[in-house]
Amino acid sequence: MITKDEIRALLLDLENDRVERTISTTNTDKFGQAICAFANDLPNHKQPGYLFLGVNDDGTIHSIDVTDELLKNVAAIRTDGNLHPQPSMVVEKVTFPEGDIVVVEVQPHAFPPVRYKGRIWIRIGSRKGVASEADERLLMEKRRSNVTSWENEPCLNATIEDIDIDMFRNVYLTKAMTMEDIAEEKRDIRYLLSSFGFYDTQYNCPTNLGILFFARNLRRFIPHAYVQYVRMKGIGRVGEILTDIEFKDNLCKTLEKLDAFIGTTIVNPHPIKVSALREETIIDYPEWATRELLMNAICHRDYAARGPIQFYQYDDRIEIQNPGGLYGRANVDNFPNVNDYRNLLVAETMKVLGYVNRHSKGVFRVQNELQANGNGLPEYDFSFQTAVCVTERKAKHENGVLDGVLQTTENKEVRAIDYANGVLNGVLNDVNEVLAHQPQMVQDVYRLIMMNQTIKIDAIADNLGVGTSSIDRAIATLKSLGLLAREGRAHGRWKIER
Repeated sequence: MITKDEIRALLLDLENDRVERTISTTNTDKFGQAICAFANDLPNHKQPGYLFLGVNDDGTIHSIDVTDELLKNVAAIRTDGNLHPQPSMVVEKVTFPEGDIVVVEVQPHAFPPVRYKGRIWIRIGSRKGVASEADERLLMEKRRSNVTSWENEPCLNATIEDIDIDMFRNVYLTKAMTMEDIAEEKRDIRYLLSSFGFYDTQYNCPTNLGILFFARNLRRFIPHAYVQYVRMKGIGRVGEILTDIEFKDNLCKTLEKLDAFIGTTIVNPHPIKVSALREETIIDYPEWATRELLMNAICHRDYAARGPIQFYQYDDRIEIQNPGGLYGRANVDNFPNVNDYRNLLVAETMKVLGYVNRHSKGVFRVQNELQANGNGLPEYDFSFQTAVCVTERKAKHENGVLDGVLQTTENKEVRAIDYANGVLNGVLNDVNEVLAHQPQMVQDVYRLIMMNQTIKIDAIADNLGVGTSSIDRAIATLKSLGLLAREGRAHGRWKIER
């Protein structure tokens, strides 16, 4: 609450629109309207408003009998069901030589408009009134601007000392800015962090985003934001735990460690015999695809949920489960053709660091790489509602050859595979030669249809960010080249001719 001197100054400032004076002790509607108007803070003062009971219009004190019953009645206005949403307010008795008054301090509401008995009250200069449609639109804009995501929220129990400034400068800043811009940067480190969303200057503390990427001790502030790797023996969770590792550092460190861990531990390259004189090196899981699935889990998880990302490996598969279901526009029917970002700033920061591309093509490249390596398509399970689980099957081998990829000729020689842009050149060289002379749009449409032969035209258009007419022209070109045909109509499927 404010001091007596500050109250005196407000009482005598007759033009102040943050003050309402009355000598009434029973007009609860008048009190409720004033509280509502202060909570809406249409002038955007971002300061509390004050209702004074026991004060004349000229600012002089008109002593009233301030009883416990009166204080309870005024305080009850907040919770009697007439004010919605409920504002933050404090009711207090203040004693002056002239007598006692009641001071009601009302904080501006973060999510206006606030209504009293269904009507929106605002301050219009030194008086109050009912909001017009234009006023209501302004209040709604304030509400939208105040709606922040988890990553934007201030981490109030953290300070600048909890941020690894050297890591921010040496790992992130060198990728986010040119060396010339860094050399010219003279701002205080707090404002520099704030310009990237890592610091809240209003509350003088790091944001959750800043803590997530640069905290010296992440577990102290966001204990559930880690990746748990478990290697199980067998094909179920009842098997013996062979390895249990928690990647619990800030994301700058964790992303780098996971990158190295996948390459050294998960990929598992080993030779197979393909002829009497030659061997081929095969892998259980393609490095880039596995990395991308894990990075997607980190990028899209719900960081408000209390649980880690589960990175579980069994004898026959890898399962990656992250808290948080599909978000925004994405749903079971349109995934992965439609994408949306729960953590837009996390995605942007990971892009700057080089771990995601944010072009909505990662899932399709994952599909290509897994199929090329003999793992089959990734399997997504959305049935958990509050979590997403993706399964990556271990590559299958038959007679020392990758199923469906390495093909053995009659003289036992094996064709090499070289996949580029998600297409197996060793299998589709002739098609690539034809496509090489076509526009990029035609090539992209062909590859999307190869990955999903039931995909609809509007989904292709949405994925490539163009109109359906452009897709129609590309499909017509593919048909004329003898590469594509259509089986059935509305519920049909595409047929790859070559």
